[in-house]
Amino acid sequence: MRYAVPDVPAGRWQESELVVEKSRFITWLCHAPDSIAFEALLAEARRTHPGASHHCSAFIAGPPGEQTAIGFSDDGEPGGTAGRPMFQVLEGSGLGQVGCVVTRYFGGTKLGTGGLARAYSRAVAEGLEALPRRTVVERTPLRLRVDFAGEAEARAWLAEQQVPVAQADYAADGVVLTVGWPRDIEADLSPLASRLRGHLELIDA
Repeated sequence: MRYAVPDVPAGRWQESELVVEKSRFITWLCHAPDSIAFEALLAEARRTHPGASHHCSAFIAGPPGEQTAIGFSDDGEPGGTAGRPMFQVLEGSGLGQVGCVVTRYFGGTKLGTGGLARAYSRAVAEGLEALPRRTVVERTPLRLRVDFAGEAEARAWLAEQQVPVAQADYAADGVVLTVGWPRDIEADLSPLASRLRGHLELIDA
């Protein structure tokens, strides 16, 4: 599976701001490969803005469509007016591994439940518009045994297929290359086997 994630370094975030009826909505977005990364973002938002009215949040710590490593919170706003609308925007974006906090400073004018839901949704949507992205490729480890003479050829072929070599283990009879094969592509090693004149063994998948 291939999908987009925020292209934001670990421990960093992207910030944007929206003002609605004098209320400030500060959106924080981060790369959240796990819930720990999201919790760190939430803690930083609370530390930076201790006087804010609310720190509402939503995250997807997995691929798009993830059902388990997800969450959202209204943080004191009326039920269903913040966290869920924020999550729905994240879900609709097609992004995975994304965490979001919207910090609100109340401006003195009540927005009503519909107005709040629209404001939180818009805050997240506008933040996502400028969010840099990169593609994640889910991979399955494969172990390939080749002889010493074929190692360079094997590495060259794997590089052509954009398959990374994660590890090389050398033994008396050759080398075992542990590679990360894309899960969305069938592992057809026949072209490599032809290049190596059959001196290729798939140990396990």
